[in-house]
Amino acid sequence: MSSDKILAYYEWAFSNLSRDKSKGGAPHQPILLLSVLHEFAVGRIVGNRVFITPELTRTFTNYWNALVMTEHTKRLALPFYALSNKEGNWWRLQPLPGCELWIQNASSMRSFANLSAAVAYAEIDANLAELLMRPESWQALRRTLLSAYFPGQAAPRIDDDSAGYVQTLENEIVNESQAEYKAVIDELKAKSKNAKTKSDPEKYEIEVYNRGTVFRREIIKLYRETCCISGLRVDAKFTISMVDACHIKPFAVGFDNTLTNGIALCPNLHRAFDRGLLTVDDNYRVIFSRAFTENAASPFNLRQVENVTLTLPAHHLPSLEAFAWHRQQVFQQR
Repeated sequence: MSSDKILAYYEWAFSNLSRDKSKGGAPHQPILLLSVLHEFAVGRIVGNRVFITPELTRTFTNYWNALVMTEHTKRLALPFYALSNKEGNWWRLQPLPGCELWIQNASSMRSFANLSAAVAYAEIDANLAELLMRPESWQALRRTLLSAYFPGQAAPRIDDDSAGYVQTLENEIVNESQAEYKAVIDELKAKSKNAKTKSDPEKYEIEVYNRGTVFRREIIKLYRETCCISGLRVDAKFTISMVDACHIKPFAVGFDNTLTNGIALCPNLHRAFDRGLLTVDDNYRVIFSRAFTENAASPFNLRQVENVTLTLPAHHLPSLEAFAWHRQQVFQQR
């Protein structure tokens, strides 16, 4: 099929989105698609995978504020899920491992927290992704969306402040103390319970998610994409990371996304740390629990890294206080 015919199909699909017709028609799906077009235009999406990123959530808010004049409640989870039910199957949700059945439950995906916990990314049709890599095509689809759902409104000039927004989060994570950071989270949580904020019920969940995402980025960068216990690191010609950003004290316990509450671990050691099979002493050495056994003959057994000293960055050393908490509250002593 020619590119002109493919473009014509998506112009039709984008202008015939099935959506709630109350209050003049729900704007959520058009706003999300405009946001995705924007992320392609500025180069933050370069393939056919649409991840939920701090930048995308910020762009969604900016388009919503610029275009939505009705009394609809701003929600990103609703359209991100709803687009997966369109004719042509050009927007497909890819679940995280173990969440395959969860994402089939439409009611559970109405919550941003549930959506972000269950969905890895949305995969769009390769033909659509190829179109969106061309300025003339995404501009045509942008005009289609604006004409179909926001007629009579001037095309918005969106100031792309996503970089500044993310930089603010990075500064808080890198430079603030645990107490200062927790105070920010507490304030956001309090505002989320205020009746006056019901027009944006996802704000707290999105802020927590975005801060967690930036925390993971910063930890991986700080540790140079290297597991601080095993030394595992993979360099490739495509984007890949074989290590996780691991909270020492879980975020849910201390609301702490500062760098000193994180280390970089490969997935198997991350899981072992979270479940208390291993911990770290005051000399940054690995300690293993005696409460489990494993196949010692395996070249991949965990205990081969026992007593290894963590390879640490030159600054933002992990908190010994946090490791002490982990030894007391998570580590399997016996």
